Amino acid sequence: MENEQNRKRDLRERTFLFARRVIRLYVVLDKGMLAQTLGKQVLRSGTSVGANYREADQARSKAEFISKIGDCLKEADETAYWLELMAAEEVVQPAKLAALFDEASQLVAILTTIRRRAQDNP
Repeated sequence: MENEQNRKRDLRERTFLFARRVIRLYVVLDKGMLAQTLGKQVLRSGTSVGANYREADQARSKAEFISKIGDCLKEADETAYWLELMAAEEVVQPAKLAALFDEASQLVAILTTIRRRAQDNP
């Protein structure tokens, strides 16, 4: 039980730090229309991951937990998409987005595993 609590706390902190990194990216973006449009998408989805994770952590039922973890997963995957698009359109140099994209991808993998285990265990 203690190990599970540590994992929850670690993921809670990790998603919070991810949101902070997304915010810092948005703040330094060029003020052009493309950068701001894509940046706002990244900002919205990237900060939603942690907010939804907190809701999942407070879920009143297994079904609610699975639903909220699904929301986290959707937002993390969406963030990865917008980061990939920003890199492809050279809104930001791809190398500068690599670490943030990697973290988004890792969160997708972690959240996928959490959702799958929750669905598979009665």
